[in-house]
Amino acid sequence: MALTGKRSFAAEFEPAVLGRRRSPRAPVSLDAKVGRGGLDRALCKVVDLSMHGAKIETYSALRRDSVIWLTLPVIGHWAARVAWASDFEAGLEFQIPLTEDEFDRLTAAG
Repeated sequence: MALTGKRSFAAEFEPAVLGRRRSPRAPVSLDAKVGRGGLDRALCKVVDLSMHGAKIETYSALRRDSVIWLTLPVIGHWAARVAWASDFEAGLEFQIPLTEDEFDRLTAAG
């Protein structure tokens, strides 16, 4: 059986981006609280921290793209967008990044 025409295909490729993070991450263990508009505060644990966000463990259901308040030790309330969420974990992107001093104080505390 002979092919009667030329076959071709095109594929888009995206180069791998190493080090996508905007700032260094640090493993921590910080007791914190999560809530919306000052209500429904629930305990959570910050397990990973960068100047631009955090990974938390929580028993409270969080919805992707919702904006929450994260109450952190040492520095207080911090607004964050839920970048992703699963059953017991969520990735947060801070609305205003931490300063180097705030990041250093939190990593020293946790």
